[in-house]
Amino acid sequence: MQDLNRHGAAGISPADALHRFLTSDPSTWDHLAPRVVRGVGQERLEGVVAATRELTGDITDVVDGPDGLVVRGTTGQVLAWATTDDDGVLIGLLIDGDPYKTPAFRVPPRVQPVLSTMVWTVLIAWGVAECWTAGTGSSWLTDLFGAATGYALFEGYGEPGSMRRWVRRSLEAGALPMLAAGYRVAHLPFGHSLPSTVLAAAVCAGVVWTLIRQRRYRWGTPLSAPLNFPLRGGTWYVGQGGGKGLNHHVALAEQRGALDILALDGPHGRKRPGGGVESYVIYGARLYAPCDGIVVSAADGLPDQEPGRIRFGPLYGNHVFIDSGRELVKMAHLRPGSVAVSTGQTVRAGQLIGEVGNSGNTTEPHLHLHAERDGVGLDLAFADVGGYFHRGRVIRN
Repeated sequence: MQDLNRHGAAGISPADALHRFLTSDPSTWDHLAPRVVRGVGQERLEGVVAATRELTGDITDVVDGPDGLVVRGTTGQVLAWATTDDDGVLIGLLIDGDPYKTPAFRVPPRVQPVLSTMVWTVLIAWGVAECWTAGTGSSWLTDLFGAATGYALFEGYGEPGSMRRWVRRSLEAGALPMLAAGYRVAHLPFGHSLPSTVLAAAVCAGVVWTLIRQRRYRWGTPLSAPLNFPLRGGTWYVGQGGGKGLNHHVALAEQRGALDILALDGPHGRKRPGGGVESYVIYGARLYAPCDGIVVSAADGLPDQEPGRIRFGPLYGNHVFIDSGRELVKMAHLRPGSVAVSTGQTVRAGQLIGEVGNSGNTTEPHLHLHAERDGVGLDLAFADVGGYFHRGRVIRN
């Protein structure tokens, strides 16, 4: 795959090339985008362009925006992705099937984790205040169970293990003054709000039980044989994995058992001081084939995304897909220029196939890994790493 560039040697940008293609007669497409026509088919491509015009109206222009190429028309706009060769000929094309609305406000990527930490800080501070101002023992217990529910959500459904150590420990330390407030209320009457206390305890128990179930969730579609864990010599963190609420992949049948894997570095969490993709611990980590098989798809040359922001484009970015003969194992978001295998190549388990990057549909560097059979996602298992793979799991190998 060619490197995606803003302007080719011929001075024609992907946006200009796409606009020329979309507004030209289909009889000229063999000249403007021969590889696209061969890959998609003339009839299907005409259907895609017609569907695009239904969303946009008469196409007026294509501009390069922060979310990708924007095809604008008289009645609407859609996102698109295109890449060209040095002569300005389209060699890759994707068009979103949904209308696009320019966001009215964007949270800067560097501000997002700060806002998240601030929200948790405010909630914990509120819990401390409630526990210390409780007028009876039963109201303190109610507040304490409410705080325990909050911590279960924080520890289970958030990603505290990927935070900087001092941030996580500071937030967790908020539980201590809540418990210490029990000394004060020991001298107060118990009160008459026992039903509220029982309800708060039931809610807390329900959240914890649901969390345990989703952490141990299995779809009942196992691999034919366990894989080898594809990363070595580090501390790895499962950012997405498990059942509903813990894994955003469950909405897609083929990805329902997928994992998103990050890396941790001592007190820094998943990100060392600095900016850009290189500051993430996992960026550039070597990736090894998890099984024997044949590479059925390998792509390289797509750029890394800016952390915290996604430009529309190929979902998997740079990737390697291996057919083991019984299932298809997919690894995605690899670093541009790192893919060490090619389509049709036979690989052996443990063979170097690339490095982790931030290409494709991703907000930060990580490895996306899933296995599927007949379009159905499988439960992942590894010969060298046991246990359940859920959000918050730390793996050391």
